[in-house]
Amino acid sequence: MSAPGPGQVLFAFVRHWSRRSPDGEAGTAERGRLVLVTEAVHSLAERGATATVNAVAHEIGIDQSGASRLIKCAAEEGYLVMAPSRADGRRREASLTAAGRSLLTQAHRWQEQVFAQLTADWSAERRRDFQRAMTELIDRSHTLETPHGHGA
Repeated sequence: MSAPGPGQVLFAFVRHWSRRSPDGEAGTAERGRLVLVTEAVHSLAERGATATVNAVAHEIGIDQSGASRLIKCAAEEGYLVMAPSRADGRRREASLTAAGRSLLTQAHRWQEQVFAQLTADWSAERRRDFQRAMTELIDRSHTLETPHGHGA
């Protein structure tokens, strides 16, 4: 059996860490989902996109009904708020609350701590090169469209 390719390694890493959360206790999967949907809304806003249910669904790669449920849960927890779209009153859009921004601050702090632990024996240059390469992959991923039913 051959060694997994770089794509397989990348996706295995993402799967592994997507199931982890800063608290490491019960409810980790639920907390991870709350961070995921809150991060998706934040990411869309950072790119100047409207965080509709469909946009969030596309951002995290799930169907509309799943995204709707995640948004509803995050709103119930106080991390997101839904309001009529400023551009089209028939649509609703999600935005972060102060609690949502706090959740992301905590999650991002944890992510940086984990990265520091994982790369403790790396040089500063290697860390910068890795960050640059990952940033390029992320930027490129926003320009590619994967047809539904294909991919991971």
